[in-house]
Order: sequence, then C-alpha cells, then structure tokens
Amino acid sequence: MALIPTIIIDDHALIRLAVRTLLEKEQFTIVAESDDGIEAQHLVDLYQPDVVIIDIDIARLDGLEVIKRLRRCHYSGVIIVLSAKNPDFYAPLSASAGANGFVSKDDTLSEVITAIHAGIKGYSYFPLVQRKIIDGADLTDQQKIETLSSQEFKVFQLLLNGLQNAEVALKMNLSAKTVATYKCRLMEKLNFKTIKQLYEFGQRNCL
Repeated sequence: MALIPTIIIDDHALIRLAVRTLLEKEQFTIVAESDDGIEAQHLVDLYQPDVVIIDIDIARLDGLEVIKRLRRCHYSGVIIVLSAKNPDFYAPLSASAGANGFVSKDDTLSEVITAIHAGIKGYSYFPLVQRKIIDGADLTDQQKIETLSSQEFKVFQLLLNGLQNAEVALKMNLSAKTVATYKCRLMEKLNFKTIKQLYEFGQRNCL
C-alpha cells in the first residue's frame, strides 16, 4: 500500500511528535514539519503532499491565512485544522478558509485520522456543525454552506451555473457517478428535497 505524504504545521514540538507517531502507525509518511506559516507554504509547494495538518496559532502567518493562500494557489490536497481554539467559532472559519476538517486538541487525537479519511473521500469533517444539523438546530445559510467540502461546493456552483452532471464531471475531471454522489450529499447536508430548493438557496446567497 502506497504511503500518503503528509506535512504537519504546529508551533508545539510535542504536538507534532504526537501527530507524527499517530500517522506513521497508519499509511502516512511525514515529509516535512514546521512551526511557521510562511515556511509552510514553501514546504507544500516543494513536496506537494496529499495531506496538511495545520494549527491556527503559528509563527509569522496564522493557519487560516495559510489555508486561504494554498487554496488560491490551487492546492487540492486535504487540509485538516488541529487547534485548541473554540470550535464553535473557529470550525466555521476553517471551513470558510478552505479546510476539509477541524479537530479540537481537546478531543481524542485519533479524530485526526477520521478527519483525513473523510477528506480523502470527498467529505468535510466539522462534527460540531454537522451534529447541529442532525439535531435539527437552526443554522444560518452561511453555516450550512460551511458544512460543504471544497469539492461539494465546486459542484454546487457549477450546478447553479446550469451545468448538467456530465458537464460538471468533464469540468472537474470526475466521473458522472461521482458528481451524482456529490449532488446527493449537497441535498442531504442542506436538507433539500428538490433541485428547485437548491437553486433558490444559491440565488438567495448569491452563489
């Protein structure tokens, strides 16, 4: 089984060691580590890892800004935020920045593995927000949008532009079946029964 190249960005050496130990027991190989946001960008550009684990409080450039810059440069790998900050506030911010998931340092560290595998499969991993949806809690439209993975959001935007499944598949270099799966997840996560509701939601939020 091929190893999955991964970079860890955290300002605490013990956290980096704990994450490295955890991941190396699975099918991951740590190709680089850093405690610095500027250096993180250079390392991702150099190694092109499949996975980036990043904290928010890091030197020179905070993790959220690093994520935004990586996504603007079209980095398409899985990004998981691992942070001690309040997940109520920072999980949605992480999703908005382009992260695939958020894991609190107060939780079991093994959740990092769960979050990575969710991201690899195209799912987002923001348990607190997603739990509120399951429990029927009232969420704003913005919070609902933030539960979508970056791939799901891209599919959503292309559908709103009037593209059919096959056209979306061609545009994103995916199979039509994969696009159909993303479409089903969109409907499920946003709690819509009809495509009309999907379009109305997009128009309402200028997506």
